[in-house]
Amino acid sequence: MSGELRFPSPFEVETPLGAEGWQEMYPKHVLFSEERRESEEARLWFYNGMHFPEPMTPFDIITAESFYVAIGEMSARFFCIPPAMGIDFRVLNGYVYINSIPVLDPQEVQERAQLFQRRAGHYYANWERIYEGWRERVKQEIAALRAVSFPELPDIEPDELVFAERGIGTSMSVLEGYNRVIESLFRLAQIHSEIVMIGFAAYLTFYDFCKQAFPEISDQQITGMIGAIDVSMLRPDEEFKALARRAVELGIADKFVEGRDWQEVFAELRQSDAGQAWLREWDERSDPWFYVNSGGGLQHHFRAWVDDPSPIFGALIDYIRRVERGENLERDIEAQRQERDRITAEYRELLRTDEDRKAFDELIGLVRKVYFSIEDHRFFADHWYMSTFWNKLRELGQLFVDHGFFREVDDMFYLHWTEVSQALTDLLLSWSVGGEALGPRHWPSVVERRKAILAKLRKFNPPPALGVVPETIADPAIVMLWGITPDRLRAWLTPADGDGNILRGFPASSGTVEGPARVISSVNELETVQDGEILVCPVTEPSWAPIFTKVRGTVTDIGGVMSHAAIVTREYNIPAVLGTGVATKRIRTGQRIRVDGDQGIVTILD
Repeated sequence: MSGELRFPSPFEVETPLGAEGWQEMYPKHVLFSEERRESEEARLWFYNGMHFPEPMTPFDIITAESFYVAIGEMSARFFCIPPAMGIDFRVLNGYVYINSIPVLDPQEVQERAQLFQRRAGHYYANWERIYEGWRERVKQEIAALRAVSFPELPDIEPDELVFAERGIGTSMSVLEGYNRVIESLFRLAQIHSEIVMIGFAAYLTFYDFCKQAFPEISDQQITGMIGAIDVSMLRPDEEFKALARRAVELGIADKFVEGRDWQEVFAELRQSDAGQAWLREWDERSDPWFYVNSGGGLQHHFRAWVDDPSPIFGALIDYIRRVERGENLERDIEAQRQERDRITAEYRELLRTDEDRKAFDELIGLVRKVYFSIEDHRFFADHWYMSTFWNKLRELGQLFVDHGFFREVDDMFYLHWTEVSQALTDLLLSWSVGGEALGPRHWPSVVERRKAILAKLRKFNPPPALGVVPETIADPAIVMLWGITPDRLRAWLTPADGDGNILRGFPASSGTVEGPARVISSVNELETVQDGEILVCPVTEPSWAPIFTKVRGTVTDIGGVMSHAAIVTREYNIPAVLGTGVATKRIRTGQRIRVDGDQGIVTILD
């Protein structure tokens, strides 16, 4: 490790005023601790704003706990990815920081490489069949989750329960239901990570081949050979466009006026036959395609479009106006595929031997199959499943509200999932004997205190990284998804070029554009984005696709060449520079900027 450059120690970062005691919201094993201080200060931790863009409510930590168990197991124990054991995480001031655990022993790397080649090779050879089975398993998890029920606790158990002669009462249905929901998430996390980890490994293998075979090739040209995909994650946007066309066809386009919220519009549509026809079509398309949320799925407050389309309703209105003007809303996938095939053919011609061409053909064929699933899987796991998961827990939250434990259904998310288990035991004990539960006297004040703390933490500006800059980062997911490399980290720590008007990042989507910046920090600000602006944000989500038809370019703090922001901007032909680390801190809304998606340079022109 290099001791020359380092970010603040996690033990040096101060608690925001008014957020004292924030640590009590999380279990001790996810906090930086004096017991582990020596090892924690010697490592590099970076803020995972890509998956957890806001401070975590206590229950939401379950997504980090479950997914990082799964990522670690799939990397280290299941497929044995040679240089990487997986991801460790900590919470600081409510924000999630992660660290990649490398394999440093060359002999161990070699031994793991042999295991990986055999195990991943089986998956690669049978990818279409395995991935189709994978999607079915996720659908089965969703169906099982929907089947869980949290029945009301009756004054007297009904006759049919007694005469079933099972000796099992309603309390067991509630308890089993909660445990099934928790186990389902941990299982889904494993299923999710099964596909993702070796997907990144396949791309990295192709990437390394290209860098060796074509020393001058850019990252942009490599990704240009595998794009032009039609994945499920883009389907919600296509359904939105179809609804825009139907609004015009049905003669109700005038009901969709900028500035009106969706509840107001929907209420007016119910007053006419044409409006009711459109609403029926909305319902038909919404399951499953509007079970997509605007925040990535791993925090409960990012609601699915099916529950609250507010963040993207303005985009629907914009689509309707464009249809009225006769504009074509379709992506030109065929043109993208022709360009992809042209680039591929040109580089293939540069290879000198049949052996190299055969290896290239095999790798490009594999990575295109795998690349598809890396983005396609997100709809099924991160959105459809996770939106169902949070809503199922809200049913349990209603049971707690009915018994006075919480004032609002979502108050339950201010407890860690193990605390909810304790509260549920308290509820069932008091109900069973008609006694007084402690919960109604205890939890409301705890929830209010935690809400106040989280409000303070949301105003905190988390450092992009903590600890020592390493000499190498071996985990392919860290490099490809988050865009974290030693060079990127050093750039974050290095004073800006010139007068601070130059920012550097990953060239994620080609092209150069100029325009006014629109800096947003959360999904709630999406509706402020105007036509022709350049979106500047910490990170984007694939579910923001409707917004990409309005903006001219994209700049993010976080993200690599295989991040979801990179994939979506390439599919929409929008120049993008990702992983700048500091764009949202250095650029202001309204400033004119230039985005060079080929060189990875952002220039502040004002």
